[in-house]
Amino acid sequence: MATEINLDNIEDLAVGSAFLGTGGGGDPYLGSLLCREAIAKYGPVRLVSLDDLKDEDSVYVAAAIGAPTVMIEKLFSVEDQHHAVSLLERYLDRPATAITSAEIGGCNSMMPVAYAAMRGLPLVDGDGMGRAFPELQMTSMNVAGIACAPMTLADEHGNSLLIQANSGKKAELLARPVVAEMGASICMSCYPMTGAEARRGLVRDTISAAVAIGEAVRTRGDLSAIDRLVGALRQHAYYADAYRIFDGKITEIERTTQSGWVTGKCTIAAALGKREAQLTFKNENLVVYVDGVLRCVVPDLITVVDQETGQAIPTERLAYGQRVSVIGCSAPAPLKTPAALEVVGPACFGLSEAYTPIRALMEGKE
Repeated sequence: MATEINLDNIEDLAVGSAFLGTGGGGDPYLGSLLCREAIAKYGPVRLVSLDDLKDEDSVYVAAAIGAPTVMIEKLFSVEDQHHAVSLLERYLDRPATAITSAEIGGCNSMMPVAYAAMRGLPLVDGDGMGRAFPELQMTSMNVAGIACAPMTLADEHGNSLLIQANSGKKAELLARPVVAEMGASICMSCYPMTGAEARRGLVRDTISAAVAIGEAVRTRGDLSAIDRLVGALRQHAYYADAYRIFDGKITEIERTTQSGWVTGKCTIAAALGKREAQLTFKNENLVVYVDGVLRCVVPDLITVVDQETGQAIPTERLAYGQRVSVIGCSAPAPLKTPAALEVVGPACFGLSEAYTPIRALMEGKE
């Protein structure tokens, strides 16, 4: 298990977190560039277990919010992130002693590393989702009763804003129009926690899990990259129910960036025969059907990967003609409780499907 993030394993973290990000969270390549610069300048980042946090520690989220399509052209900096975190520190009069990720996905697993390096602070080996979700209330912290607000937003022009809200959902509704006004891709800090709250609210050991997944994809051997990926997932406590759901070529992509999100649908056709997969996304992949049969639905993870390299393709980079595989796996247990499904279940995304674990859905696979 990784004990630090350094120049040797930052690419593994980027690859693994891109997979766990289920298509969202922003392009991990751009985030890895930011991390490389920060680690080269400030040194490696120490990973700390939730069990090693003191009750009185102050744990701050470092994250991006907005549409992944915009993040391709509107790059972040650790200075922008510092504006958001420092504003929240000043408001609470409580300096940070550790940094954490809001979600283990794409750029949102990279920014906390770069920011922790700049601050010389440890990074918690965990996050608020065990995957990525598009809305602020869709976190394990919210399910555990930890307040999203006060939260702060900051853009690249020095503009910043502090939001007070009485629920995570209200924080989302207040923040999203502001995010769009500030350029649809900005930095934020939310869910400020003590060490005791972090132990109760975060999904543990996901940073080291992402590193292990990325290492499996990168390491060459007798197995294909996708077989290595699925094998690594099956060795993990959270993601063990892992399946190669479908292989094919993208034949149609519909994508719209609006109100701070990228939403759309993707059609994948088999190389031989008439079999077809239909994928729906909202920043992250939400549901996949194969020949009209439900194969995986949120909160279980659905990720589109390159057939040759096994590397995840973010929703904003899906394109006609790509040869891809759709990989699905089980979500962490904290996301599948009745209380959690009220926050991150299919109905929360406007889907009519009831949540059914991927193992049950794939038992009928041809």
